[in-house]
Amino acid sequence: MEISPIGGFAGIMFTIVPVIIIIGFIFVFGTIILRSIQSAKQWKKNNESPVLTVDATVVTKRSDVHHYHRNIGTDNMHHMSSSTTYYATFQVNSGDRLEFEIRDIEYGMLVEKDIGKLTFQGSRYLGFERERI
Repeated sequence: MEISPIGGFAGIMFTIVPVIIIIGFIFVFGTIILRSIQSAKQWKKNNESPVLTVDATVVTKRSDVHHYHRNIGTDNMHHMSSSTTYYATFQVNSGDRLEFEIRDIEYGMLVEKDIGKLTFQGSRYLGFERERI
């Protein structure tokens, strides 16, 4: 009986690699399921919260840009895209600050130090109506 020098290593690899792949799948799908549950809980909490309209001041705005790069095909063509998420921070009369994700059109219309009525439900931004001076 002849023992191949690769046989021992190959035997270990055929044992370890499937275990690593299974653990990877469990991690990825577990993360997806956990994020889905967290999102559903937040959605439910927002729906159960009252709709509030309070006096507020726009404190600051910010945007978060994500860039995506991909190589397409065998001729090294690059595809680049990006997405932008917009946020606004409001300060209410109690001094508390609330940050909300807002739409791009609202982001363009808001100016720091604007005063008006902020409407929200839980962590869900519903709108801001600027006071007319």
